[in-house]
Amino acid sequence: MTIPDSGCVMENGASCLPCTPEEEKKIVTDLRNESERNLKEGNLYFVISSSWFRKWERYVGIDGDENLIGNQSSDSRHINGASSVVAERPGPMDNSDIVENGSDSDIKGNDIQLRRMLMEGQDYVLVPQGVWEKLHGWYKGGPELPRKMILQGVYHKKFDVEVYPLCLKLIDSRDESQSTIWLSRKASLTELFQKVCALKGIEQDKVRIWDYFNKRKYAQLSVSNKTLEESNLQMDQDILLELVDGHQSSKIGMDSTGNDLALVSLEPSRSPLTIAGGPTLSNGHSGYRSNLYPGSSIGSGLADMDDGFEACNSARKVEKGGLAGLQNLGNTCFMNSALQCLVHTPPLVEYFLKDYRAEINTDNPLGMHGELALAFGDLLRKLWSSGRTAIAPRVFKGKLARFAPQFSGYNQHDSQELLAFLLDGLHEDLNRVKQKPYIEMKDSDGRPDEEVAAECWKNHKARNDSVIVDVCQGQYKSTLVCPVCSKISITFDPFMYLSLPLPSTITRTMTVTVFYGDGSRLPMSFTVSVLKNGFCKDLLLALGTACGLKSDESLMLAEVYENKIYRYLEMPLEPLASIKDDEQIVAFRFQKKEIGKTRLVIFHRWQEKAELFGTPLVTYLVADQSSGADIEAAVSKVLSPFKKISSAKAHVGKENGILLDGLDEECSCSDAQSVENAELEGTSCRDLSIPLRLTDDRVMNFNAFKKDTLFESGKIIGKLLRVVLDWTDKEQELYDSSYLKDIPEVYKAGLAAKKTRQEAISLSSCLDAFLIEEPLGPDDMWYCPRCKEHRQAIKKLDLWMLPEIIVFHLKRFTYGRYLKNKIDTFVNFPIHDLDLSKYVMSKDGQSYLYELYAISNHYGGLGGGHYTAYAKLIDENRWYHFDDSHVSAVDESDIKTSAAYLLFYKRVRSESKVEAGEASHSHSIS
Repeated sequence: MTIPDSGCVMENGASCLPCTPEEEKKIVTDLRNESERNLKEGNLYFVISSSWFRKWERYVGIDGDENLIGNQSSDSRHINGASSVVAERPGPMDNSDIVENGSDSDIKGNDIQLRRMLMEGQDYVLVPQGVWEKLHGWYKGGPELPRKMILQGVYHKKFDVEVYPLCLKLIDSRDESQSTIWLSRKASLTELFQKVCALKGIEQDKVRIWDYFNKRKYAQLSVSNKTLEESNLQMDQDILLELVDGHQSSKIGMDSTGNDLALVSLEPSRSPLTIAGGPTLSNGHSGYRSNLYPGSSIGSGLADMDDGFEACNSARKVEKGGLAGLQNLGNTCFMNSALQCLVHTPPLVEYFLKDYRAEINTDNPLGMHGELALAFGDLLRKLWSSGRTAIAPRVFKGKLARFAPQFSGYNQHDSQELLAFLLDGLHEDLNRVKQKPYIEMKDSDGRPDEEVAAECWKNHKARNDSVIVDVCQGQYKSTLVCPVCSKISITFDPFMYLSLPLPSTITRTMTVTVFYGDGSRLPMSFTVSVLKNGFCKDLLLALGTACGLKSDESLMLAEVYENKIYRYLEMPLEPLASIKDDEQIVAFRFQKKEIGKTRLVIFHRWQEKAELFGTPLVTYLVADQSSGADIEAAVSKVLSPFKKISSAKAHVGKENGILLDGLDEECSCSDAQSVENAELEGTSCRDLSIPLRLTDDRVMNFNAFKKDTLFESGKIIGKLLRVVLDWTDKEQELYDSSYLKDIPEVYKAGLAAKKTRQEAISLSSCLDAFLIEEPLGPDDMWYCPRCKEHRQAIKKLDLWMLPEIIVFHLKRFTYGRYLKNKIDTFVNFPIHDLDLSKYVMSKDGQSYLYELYAISNHYGGLGGGHYTAYAKLIDENRWYHFDDSHVSAVDESDIKTSAAYLLFYKRVRSESKVEAGEASHSHSIS
């Protein structure tokens, strides 16, 4: 990789520090762009702690829009383009907070491993090799954590950096000793054999290695080019080493009688039995032994049966099905939760327990050649025939990683995203349409909705016909209206789930100190209540009302961090949740006409200690060309409210020696709002006694200040001028700086938690928010066929036809420009008699009464959360809690929680109500 010349090279060839942070920023940006242009397998990337990397970003002035490496941290600080970035140069790179035994300096090389459960962007960032070499040359430090880029996926390939290599625990059958082996999951079995032999000093032809998952001989591994991922080897699992001569025997791998444990053949069975073949179990479902039809090209992967199923044999007492847990294979609770909901969906259970072989579509280019459907069907059968024996879904996860690389590895993922992929993938693998016809869509052109909806559904079914469409797909009406020509476009589109927004009612108390940019009065603090998940525009509106903002005035929010203005919060749609507990927000009040002028930022420094203190002030320079004298006058004006007055000159408006309203009885000024011309202690307030210094954006370099110097605003970057006041004891006698030192904190987590009132919202309010009319976003504009231009059209969604199974996705996770957030609001949803008839526009005579049968739950926050599921066994009318391997009964009254994320409902047939003699007692969901 070519590395751009920094323009600073020592005699020995080593690069020294770039002259400016801007140089560092440019070099890293160029290297990153070059790396992106040359993506290929084997490229090296390096893991760097986010805490250090954020310091470097602040130092070089990288803002949220130009964040160089991947996703941003949810708690990182972002800088507006016009902000004053004040950051010191970071020290040596420090990765100790993201590695195991981080404080142990003796651990080096391959022995260094990352802590588990780290999230990219939040805990670490990935930089290309060239970037690492430059950063390490400038800052040193470490430890070095190289990782390789791999290519994942079968049909939809993507590049990914393998942050966590596969960890395998090698058990030596000779002495039962254990060793840890780290290999890429893309490494071959041949590489595994080579590494084991090198570690143990044994010749390869004398070695036998077993897949020893759950301390049981699962399959013998053979030297081949098959990857560890394709062999279904999982993170932290055991592999067993044996010698071929057999002289070194061990009790490992033997049952209680001393005989070798029964082994599962690695190769697929070629029995001509059908998929639904096998003995009938007492629960009425047929068993399944993964016997695929002869010659099947899909069978080889599925023959590696999911662990735990072998325990279900004729010698074991058969228990009722549907109560088996799923083992966690390493952060796979998101997958287990979604799977338990699907395998307890009655129509899917009925379908996959029958012979569905005829509907496997191996030729669909949009599918997975039938492999995903077979893997899911195989897993469902095991779960329904293994009693309470937990299943390890290794084969299914292997298929998932191959066809959906975004779910590979061992990081936490979103159960809704997995559900969406599974429903779509199962549909394409089971699509009864082998050759999809080309159909040209027609506009509604004022035709009746019934006619257009029927036509759209007919066209959809001509290309998409599967069990998923039969039971999981509905249809909604989408209406777009052009705001210019009033052109109306109506389409009817299918859906498999509904993603509902959560209208949050949680409020947050914030205290903001308002400074007056014209120096008319002292700072005042205001406490306002805003939506916890609101935006800066909500804070500005509430604050403006509290402080009596006039129509010709405007507020500018600023974040103060370590006595420096870190950023200006001038983007009204920035989420308030990005303002953390330890941040302080102040507001500067200006006349609107002055906002566009050059801003003057005033920092404060103790002359003796040479350190910054207190909140900076912000004022403005009206003229396009200002002199040093103009700056002095502006500084004097904005400081005027902080001047102390003698007791002889005090009046009723004075308190504790501080002038409250800016008025002095003996002030001869005609401007009653300013004490700029007041006589204090024989000193004219026109004379600024505090020395001024010019400074840079980092407030580290200070230059002399001269009154006759001219400053042209056009030459000032971002129209921002920075000066420093050098305070001495003399100035402390004239001014009271306590208002600059003691700024109230924005948010105290402990106190706010007690004051915050969380109100429950109903599922109906979420549906109403989903169906409300709203304009399209500026990045999602509609092309109006009449105007021949893209327009920000008004969009309205309506439900037209609902499926037998309807899934509601509660949008608890918000992904904004600056952060990711989770909403923990409790949603009150019905368990029985969910009546959706008032939301359905078509009158097709169908029943729109639904009953809840499964819930996917998410507990905790982003990255560190956990998924579980509640599912109802319809036959026994009882709910169970599925927490990975653990399954337990739960009362129906306990399944409503604020953790509910996905809600699964099935239609209640109207005829069943009549047969049961039920009175019509359905209720709405409001």
